Parts: sequence; structure tokens; C-alpha cells
Amino acid sequence: MSADDKTLAIYGAQAQAYADLTDDLEGDKHLVKFIAAMPDGARVLDLGCGPGRAAGQMGAAGLDVDAMDAVPEMVTMAAAHPGVTAWQGTFDDITGDTIYDGIWANFSLLHAPRAAMPRHLAALRHALKPGGLFHIGVKTGTGEARDNLGRLYTYYTEAELRGLLTAAEFTPQGSWTGRDTGLSGEPADWIVIHSHG
Repeated sequence: MSADDKTLAIYGAQAQAYADLTDDLEGDKHLVKFIAAMPDGARVLDLGCGPGRAAGQMGAAGLDVDAMDAVPEMVTMAAAHPGVTAWQGTFDDITGDTIYDGIWANFSLLHAPRAAMPRHLAALRHALKPGGLFHIGVKTGTGEARDNLGRLYTYYTEAELRGLLTAAEFTPQGSWTGRDTGLSGEPADWIVIHSHG
């Protein structure tokens, strides 16, 4: 199992605070770009959906949205958004072939152990339709560490992440980097990469 129990418990306890932090996604250029790239009536997966803000925007845009999170409090919040089907599951529960036109994994897979990342990416590649869009965001750096809230993070360099994506038979394309302060109050560097299946 690649879910860290302590990390999940922290997200459960902080669910409302996290929802408040992610309340304003209207200006998220990566989400806007992702939605714009989807064909009419596209089916998408929001992996590690949290309170479902991104899933809700996808649903409002007319997409058929599956949202998955390992934290029951987050699933309840995500399910409240119109057009969103939410369920509880971990990265190990990713199955199926050629289901999704797009997969949104926005700062979720960084909680999986490094050794599990290749198999998770392979499962996501199988679930993505040929030519589909895969969005991944992670914090950049090296190693693994817990933040001051106790959440476990695995950090990646851009080269390492691109290598993992290529090995999973994705075609990495555009990337963006930045630095933000999240729920823990600690600033962190990040990268987002869009790939096609």
C-alpha cells in the first residue's frame, strides 16, 4: 500500500482548512489549460482530488468527472460538487484501460513513496486514452521528508520526473515551475508537467 497513514490522518483533520486554502482556483492557468484541451463530453479523473475544487470546475465546464481521494472527509466534499462522481481509494486502486481523456494529478502523487511511482504512472498511462492529457504537479528537490504538519513528501527533480514519465510511455511536453506556500505555511518549489499518452 502506498498511502502514508499519518499523511492521510492529517488531511482528514485539516480537511476544512485545506478546502479554504484551495477555494479560489479560478485563476489556475494549469487547470484552465487542462479543461480547454478536453474534447466535448470528455471523461476525466481528478486523482487525489482533495475537497474537489478542481473537479467541480471541470464538472461546471461540462466534463464527466471521476474524483478519487484516500481521505473520506475529502471525498464527501468532492461529491457535493455538481457533475462529480467521487469515491475513496488510494493510488494502488488505479485500474482500467483507455478510460479517460484526461487525468489531473495535481500535487497528489508526491505523497507516494518513490519506489511506487513507476507502477502508479504505468497504471495511469493504461487508464488514459491514446493522445489523452496527463497533468502532474510535484514539489521539486531530492529525497523524502515530512513537513511541519507531519505529511510525507517525495521530492523530484525535473529530469527525474521527465524520465519517469517517459519510462511509463508518456510523452512529456510543456512544464511550468514556481514557488508557493501551502497548508503548512512553508514555501516550496514545484513543477507541473503536461504529457500525452
